[in-house]
Amino acid sequence: MCGIAGSLNISTNREKIESMLYHRGPNDKGFLEEMSLGGILNLFHSRLSIQDLSTSASQPMHYKHLSIIFNGEIYNHLHLREGLKFDFKTHSDTETILALYDNYGSEFLNMLDGMFAFVIYDRLSHTLFMARDRMGKKPFFFYKENDKFAFASELNTLLSITKLELELDNIAFFLKSGFFYHDGTPYKHTHSIPNGYYGIYDLKSHVLEFHQYFDLARYYEIDKINDENEVLENCESILKESIKNRLVSSDIEVGAFLSGGIDSSLIVAIASNLNPNLKTFTISFEDSYDESHLAQLTANKYNTDHKTIKISTNLKDDIETILQNYGRPFFDSSAIPSYYVAKEAKKHLSVILTGDGADELFGGYRRYVGHLLMPKVSYLAPISKFLPKPSKKASFYTYFYRLMEMAKYYYKNPSKYYLKSTTDIFDMNLSSNMLEKFSNEVEDIFNSNLTPLSKMLLLDSKNILLSDLLPKMDIATMAHSLEARSPFLSKMFVEFAPRINDDFKIRGRETKYILRILAQKYLPKEIFNAPKRGFEVPLKKWVNKDLKDNILDSLTNPKISNNFLSQGEILSLCNNTQNYGEEKRAKMLWNLYALEVWYKGYISQ
Repeated sequence: MCGIAGSLNISTNREKIESMLYHRGPNDKGFLEEMSLGGILNLFHSRLSIQDLSTSASQPMHYKHLSIIFNGEIYNHLHLREGLKFDFKTHSDTETILALYDNYGSEFLNMLDGMFAFVIYDRLSHTLFMARDRMGKKPFFFYKENDKFAFASELNTLLSITKLELELDNIAFFLKSGFFYHDGTPYKHTHSIPNGYYGIYDLKSHVLEFHQYFDLARYYEIDKINDENEVLENCESILKESIKNRLVSSDIEVGAFLSGGIDSSLIVAIASNLNPNLKTFTISFEDSYDESHLAQLTANKYNTDHKTIKISTNLKDDIETILQNYGRPFFDSSAIPSYYVAKEAKKHLSVILTGDGADELFGGYRRYVGHLLMPKVSYLAPISKFLPKPSKKASFYTYFYRLMEMAKYYYKNPSKYYLKSTTDIFDMNLSSNMLEKFSNEVEDIFNSNLTPLSKMLLLDSKNILLSDLLPKMDIATMAHSLEARSPFLSKMFVEFAPRINDDFKIRGRETKYILRILAQKYLPKEIFNAPKRGFEVPLKKWVNKDLKDNILDSLTNPKISNNFLSQGEILSLCNNTQNYGEEKRAKMLWNLYALEVWYKGYISQ
């Protein structure tokens, strides 16, 4: 795992850029400056040494007319070397990518099982070839205006290369939705490479073109597998192979995050059979929701080297650092425990396994059950205006209330329905080009021939997973030079899981049915019988107590929020004169606060 950056025709401060990349790769750094056909090209690399620890694997790596900088891991790279005509000098996956590109061109991307974002400078074709992994696990931001081009693993690094102007339309969409559409940015001329795409930048013409090599929707369109035994056997064998690949493709120790849920517990159960005395880490909140006792059951069963991290730090001291790490407004408050558990894990190792992706592929959220009930309950929607606001997040009444709120838009407005069923923050009317693009995509998927559950799973992979959950984990871990690996996002799983019959994902009110069946073979019954419970954080407590002064100080004298809401609306929210539900009010205030904290960091650049 590493950090990458580069620029074309932009005067750069090498020392500053390298310092901004350092946390992503503190073991080594590399630099290339060259007069290309399109102007002065700079390539930067910071290395976190995991595969082939020798200096011969340093980057930029060169072969004939090719130079590469690479962020990520290719788990099947040694297998892909077989039969290649290439004089390998290292055991690194970086060199394997060079060899594959030299032999196959862009077609080699279909062979890779891994997470990646890389750039290959091809002096023969006078191009920059860049690519991002199937699900967008590794970030790749770029800026392009006329003949100026820059890219980086993180937006804060990109800001150290060139000044970026604000794009208020994108920020308005974030405020409403809680994420940036297609993993976008709050800046003009600045975007992400779409997941599952590669791009070719022509250094002669300064034209950048993108091509899709992987489309998750295509796998949802394939006929479903209807044999439960076949599905169960495949899930188990793929999970075993995916975990094994992520353990053995490391020359240093690998540990695992362990919650009380099925996903991480299954990973730990299988990984501990391959790696005895596996180090595992769990988060525990004081005076709040806590699954550490469930995690301990799995840890005891498999005799892991287990540590529970109690979150009792002074958030007032850390919160701005945590949020500003993202380089853009970031809504997901679970970034806070993710930051702390990564910080603790890094004291013991540099590679960690996570359960990311299982919910979006196997139907892990309770709202999927509600979505499948919509045709039957939507007629009840008119009663929602008579229901009192809920006060507790995890309660049946809150679930029913949200179900009725969702039902209001089920037939009328798919994009509002989707946002209501997921982030559910601001209900403000918004005229936004980004909202229009988002709404069109949601409507296209809703009007497709996919099954009702497949539509929601696909939307979540394209939005919540891509633009929230994966960036959250990448930034939280890499802030501490820790690499996170996700077995459920392997090439095998993302091509197989969409083909599973919906009944093996949601059965009645039971989520992740097939994984629960598999869990019976490996886990204590307290875990596989437990209902789905998300990575809960005490947000209401933070907003009303721990961070109350921070939030009020920011919002009584806002620097950017008043571009979207009037000061009266902001103060009304602070004082709760509109009688919002407590949890929803906490989310709204948190989103505005995240916006202000990011902006404070932006103007200080």
